[in-house]
Amino acid sequence: SVTLKTIGLFVLMSYCGFPVSADECFIPKFDGVYVDIGDEQSIEQSLSTFSAHISKLAMITNKVTENSLVILDELGSGTDPQEGTAISMAVLDTLIEKKSFVLVTTHQGILKNYGYTNPCCINASVEFNQSTLSPSYRLIMGIPGESHALDIAQKSGLPGFICKKARNYISTEQA
Repeated sequence: SVTLKTIGLFVLMSYCGFPVSADECFIPKFDGVYVDIGDEQSIEQSLSTFSAHISKLAMITNKVTENSLVILDELGSGTDPQEGTAISMAVLDTLIEKKSFVLVTTHQGILKNYGYTNPCCINASVEFNQSTLSPSYRLIMGIPGESHALDIAQKSGLPGFICKKARNYISTEQA
């Protein structure tokens, strides 16, 4: 997420004439920057988290061109994982067909596999320090990331017995 936001910010800063803090930098000319980051749920508008994401994805897939930058954070989240992943793959297929430049984050293993098996995609991850349970913010190309959710949950104060039960669910393939 931090990488996506940094790239988007650098693109927009350069378009506004602000210098980009980088040793080397080439920023293409995009005809539009389309973003779905964060949670736009609204009780007032009867939008769930998923509905809000889908509304943005509908707008994005209808407007993008081969010269567009698309930034999608946590694609496929906010609904049933299987259905969310299927929709995500179909959205990515469409964006690839349109030849847009797309950056995506996900914790969905199937989407990581999609990125691994699709020749139009490149997986990447942010290096993670196992001893401090924090990201190093060093981007590693070609390797999908892991969420480390159980370790982070325990470090963040979730009782150990709950984390142990969760690990047991994973090890016995009940999760």
